[in-house]
Formats: sequence, structure tokens, C-alpha cells
Amino acid sequence: MAKQMKVLTEKDLQQVTVQQKIFKVLSQIALYTFLIVMAIIVIFPFYWMIISSLKSLAEYRLSIPTLFPKEIMWGNYLQAFQKAELLKLFKNTIIVGVVSTILSLVITIITAFAFARLEFKGKNLLFSMLLGTMMIPGELFTITNFTTITEFGWYKNPNWFEGYAVLIVPFLVSVFYIYLLKQNFMQIPNELYLAAKVDGTSDFKYLCKVMIPLSLPTLISITILKMMGSWNSYVWPRLVAHKDYYLITNGLRSAFTDAGSGEADIPVQMAAVTIVSIPLFLVFIFLRKYIMKGVSRSGIKG
Repeated sequence: MAKQMKVLTEKDLQQVTVQQKIFKVLSQIALYTFLIVMAIIVIFPFYWMIISSLKSLAEYRLSIPTLFPKEIMWGNYLQAFQKAELLKLFKNTIIVGVVSTILSLVITIITAFAFARLEFKGKNLLFSMLLGTMMIPGELFTITNFTTITEFGWYKNPNWFEGYAVLIVPFLVSVFYIYLLKQNFMQIPNELYLAAKVDGTSDFKYLCKVMIPLSLPTLISITILKMMGSWNSYVWPRLVAHKDYYLITNGLRSAFTDAGSGEADIPVQMAAVTIVSIPLFLVFIFLRKYIMKGVSRSGIKG
């Protein structure tokens, strides 16, 4: 009897093991099927953008879309450069992105250091008020920013300084970046700061020699996010930028529409979009670990 029960138990264990293996295989198949389907959904718009940029306008307008160009039109990329004046758009975008990023970093570092290490009356209240502004949609600041630059005289007939200033100055301060860097600064032991003060080190020297090097991943993340934000900016430049100071997004929107018929040359426009998207893909591929590392380090301590 005991021997029979032992045999039954071994059979039951084998059945359970087989069932577990079958369940594991099926779950893996379901998981990878789901991931593949989601990957196709995400990748297909980029694939469509690229193949559309290589089609002729007549092929693009076919009632039944083709999934691969019948004739590859490399000339669309040359036309995109010529029609949209991409070199000028790249120049304007890089100037605005680099200058705004540098100035924003300076403001963010100084402000975050003040809230993280310095003691002054009303610090917590002031920081709470700054955080409160994050609850306000950015679109609500458009009217006040537009009124401000108009009163400064930067909007009508701008020179080169005013043409770039309207795109840079209104967005130099980011409360989110200040909060992100402040949280990172607070992870640095306060004993280092007190020891530096005992040795006669100034706040500025301590900031440059200790806090900035230790917070470099977060600063790299802020730099990348700020540059990408400037690269993708559309609404505000569309509202205030004059034609000579258009950024990439504005130029791509208006450069390929025929003035007479109002129709856009979609393949050439897609070629321009592909050219503009390449730098963002490269930034994400090669620098994604810095973005993730900087953001994760800034959220450990509250």
C-alpha cells in the first residue's frame, strides 16, 4: 500500500512538473507575442515615414498604399534641403538650444544649491510656491509671455538679438529641473558642506568642486532633456518667431505647401522629417543610460 502511494505521488509530481513547464512555455509565447505586436505598432509609423520619403508624389497618392516604394526617390532628400532651407533651420535651432540650455543650467544649479544647502527665511514656503506653479498648464503662460516680449519691443521688427531672445528668455527657468537637481544635491552628505565651511571654502567653490561633479549624471540628463525640448518646440516659436528665426518644427510645417493649390508635397516633407529625426534617435540610442541614471538618482531621497 505504501509502495503504491509512493508511485502515485511520484506520478502526481511528474504531472505537476509537466503542467508547470507547459504553463511557462505558453506564458513565454504569449509574452513575446504581445511584445512583438506592440513593437510593430510602435515601429510602423517610423517605417511608414521612411518609405514615404522614398516615394514619388504620384505613388504616395495611390488609392491602395504600397508598403515599399516601386521606385526609390533619393532626390526627395535633396529637395527637402532646398525647399525647407534646412541648414538655416538647423542653425537657428542649435543656437536657441545651446544658449538656452547653458543659461538654464546656470540658473538651475544656483537655485537648486540655494534650496538644498543655504538657510534663509521663507525657504520652504518659497520652494512650495515654485512647486505649485508646476500644477499650472504651460499654455496659460503663453499670453503673459507674449505680452512681456511685446512690451520689451522684441516682437516687431526684431534684430538678431531680439529674434533669438524671444525664443530663449521665456523658458530659461524650469521648476521641474530645479526640483530634480535639488533632490540630487540633498543626497550629498551635509557633513561635507560643514567640513568645507570649516576649511574656509566658499559656497561657490564648494558647489563647483564637490556638488557639481557628484551630480553630473543628473546634469547630463537635464542637458539632454532641455536640448530635446528646444529641438521639438513648436507652439511658442510658431507664435512669436519671424521667418528668419524659424526653428526646425516651424520650417517643416510650412515649407512644403504649394501656395496656389494648398497641397503639400508629402514625400519631400517626410524626407525632411526623417533628416530632422535622425539626431534625436542618435541621442536616445547613445545617451539613454545617462537620462535613466540621472532621473533615478534624483528620486531616491525626498
